[in-house]
Amino acid sequence: MPEYKLEFHPEAIAEARAGYLWYLARSPLAARAFLDEFDQAIQRIHRSPLNWSPYSSDTRRYLIRRFPFFVVYRYSEDVIQVLAVAHARRRPGYWKTR
Repeated sequence: MPEYKLEFHPEAIAEARAGYLWYLARSPLAARAFLDEFDQAIQRIHRSPLNWSPYSSDTRRYLIRRFPFFVVYRYSEDVIQVLAVAHARRRPGYWKTR
């Protein structure tokens, strides 16, 4: 099994943080659950980046369970680049220039 380096686009980090803070303002339990689901998504992508379906512009997408977000990433032989932590109902494809 190859070892992938994991890189995050700065805006993807900001999006994950914004999602967490939005839930935190409403419920600390929901915020913790969001963070747990996000962490699990990243771990699964890191272990097996080919398991999730091709998405757009040479990327793949992982749907975060229980929350309306998905992780957009691309990978090469040794690097996984997380490009966006996108809300499923807002601005489709805004991240394509990353």
